[in-house]
Amino acid sequence: MEEKEIGAVVHYFGKVSVGIIALTDVLKVGDTVHIKGHTSDFSQSVDSMEIEHQEMQEGKPGDQVGIKVSQKVHEHDKVYKEVA
Repeated sequence: MEEKEIGAVVHYFGKVSVGIIALTDVLKVGDTVHIKGHTSDFSQSVDSMEIEHQEMQEGKPGDQVGIKVSQKVHEHDKVYKEVA
């Protein structure tokens, strides 16, 4: 599966397991993302996404979106989207 870099983690809220991602490309609910950093390396589906506490179906370049993550992420982790 090919991957395209779409952003980077800028913050992590540990209590609610939410990563904030600064997007450089479009991300939609239902996409599969791969988060990779020094100690992070996992893939997961984007089940929901929020911008400023508002549920969104799609984030655009320049947006900072929050997604629920299955594992801890760290600032500067790269975020990739699987593309067919």
